[in-house]
Amino acid sequence: MIINGQALRALDVSFSTLYNKGFSSKQPKHPLIATEVPSSTSEENYGWIGQLPKMKEWLDERTIANLSGYTYTIKNKSFESTIGIDRDVLEDDRYGVYAPSFEMMGAEAATAPDETVFELLQKGFKEKCYDGKPFFSDQHKSGEKTFSNKTDAKLSQESFIAARTAIMSYTGDQDKPLKLVPNVLVVPPALEMEARRILEAEMVDGSSNITKGLAKVEVVSELANDPDAWYLMATNEPLKPLILQMRKKPKFTALNKDDDLNVFLKKKYLYGVDGRWNAGFGFWQMAYGSTGKGTGEAKG
Repeated sequence: MIINGQALRALDVSFSTLYNKGFSSKQPKHPLIATEVPSSTSEENYGWIGQLPKMKEWLDERTIANLSGYTYTIKNKSFESTIGIDRDVLEDDRYGVYAPSFEMMGAEAATAPDETVFELLQKGFKEKCYDGKPFFSDQHKSGEKTFSNKTDAKLSQESFIAARTAIMSYTGDQDKPLKLVPNVLVVPPALEMEARRILEAEMVDGSSNITKGLAKVEVVSELANDPDAWYLMATNEPLKPLILQMRKKPKFTALNKDDDLNVFLKKKYLYGVDGRWNAGFGFWQMAYGSTGKGTGEAKG
C-alpha cells in the first residue's frame, strides 16, 4: 500500500466500521440495574438521594421533603483501549489481520460500563452509600426504624422468599410502606441453575413451585469471581438501585498522520477508544444482597 492521506482515510472508515460492528453486537446488562445519569463535570453530587417521596394527606401546610440531607459524590474515571499498527504492516498490505481486533475493541467498549457497575455491586458489602453505611448493611435507618438489606444465606427458595419479604416490608421516613416489589434476581454463572429452579421450574421438591415467575433471572459473567453471592433487586422504579454516571460515552479516534509524534518517532499508527464514567449506589431499599458464605437467614 502506498501510504497517503486518501489511503489512511479509507483505513479509518474500515476500522471504524469494524469497531461499530463489534459495538452494536453486544447488549450491555448494566441498564437492568443501573440508571444512566449524564455528567457535565469531573464529579457530581447526589445530595437529593436519601428520601423516596411519598404522597400523604394535606392537613395544614405542605411538608417539604429535605432532599439535601446527605452528601454523596461520584467522581468520574477515565477508560481507554488502544491498538498500535506498525507502518510496515500497512505498507505490506497486512492490515486485514487486525480486523478481529477492532471488532473486539468495539464489543469491549459496549460492555465496559458493565464491569464498572457490577464491580461496584460486589463491593456493596463494604463500600458506603449515601447514609454512611455499606450499601448492603443491617444498620440502615429509615424514620424510627433500622432495616437490613444483607444476609450471608446461600441462595435457596427460602432465602429468596425472605429477601423478597424484606424489600416489600421497607418503610420510609413517615413509617409508610415504600411499596417496592423486587423483580430481578442477579446471580453469577455458578448459581444460574439454582436461580432458575427457584423462579422458572414448575415443581420444586415434588410440590408446585410457589416462587415461579416472581422475578427474572439475570446471569452476569462479571460476577463469576464471587460464585456464592446473589442479589435481589427492585428495578421497576424511575431510579434503579445503582447509578451509572456518564461523562463521555466510548468514542473511537485515530492518531495516524505523518506529523503525529507516534508516527514520526515510532512509525506507529494508533487507533483507540476512550470514555469517562463511573458508578455509584442509589437507594439501598431497592436491593438485597447475600454473600452466600454462611447458613444464616435473610432478614429485613
